[in-house]
Amino acid sequence: MHILLVEDDPQLGAAIQRALERLAYTVTWLRDGQSAIAGLADGSADLVLLDLGLPRRDGLEVLREARRQKVATPVIVMTARDSVEARVSGLDAGADDYLVKPFHLDELAARIRSVSRRHHGVAANRLEVGAISMDLGSAEVSYRGERLDLTRREFALLQALMERAGHIVRRETLENSIYGFDNSVGRGALEVLMHSLRRKLGADAVQTVRGFGYMMPREPA
Repeated sequence: MHILLVEDDPQLGAAIQRALERLAYTVTWLRDGQSAIAGLADGSADLVLLDLGLPRRDGLEVLREARRQKVATPVIVMTARDSVEARVSGLDAGADDYLVKPFHLDELAARIRSVSRRHHGVAANRLEVGAISMDLGSAEVSYRGERLDLTRREFALLQALMERAGHIVRRETLENSIYGFDNSVGRGALEVLMHSLRRKLGADAVQTVRGFGYMMPREPA
């Protein structure tokens, strides 16, 4: 999952980025409201963590502008503004959740999982596709009852495919979820990563749909 983190506090931003990357998320960190508007409009993020007290453009203004532009990406607001009025304003502006600072990073991770589940129509914290099971809370994967050791990017790729099992996932969608705004990634990086994942799950676990992308069958072999 590619998370767009918009936070101008250097210490808090760095702590959040480190914590989320340990949980296998891809994090792009932006530090002002103007950059946030451009990042949201890009459409490559799967979820946004948005501070309200930002330089250049206020977070609420960023959120309202994004929703005016029909950006449907889930947004979790993070702010020290803890009044009822502030929460109502944030939710009415289009936020999917509202987290008051200071907060524990474990709670932030739980909110991310909850919002992501709602966005994908998943009720539980576990994804099950055939013999593959993924626990989103512990970031553990098992295949045919045996724990599977995956790299952070392999985990991100598998999650993106499992969340959309039975549907074709365009390569651009997968690249955005795994690599975010990292322009240094080569054109063939996704194919290399896919090959590595198939070696661990079997060649038939993910199908290539030429000209479009990839698909994980609902009942893979």
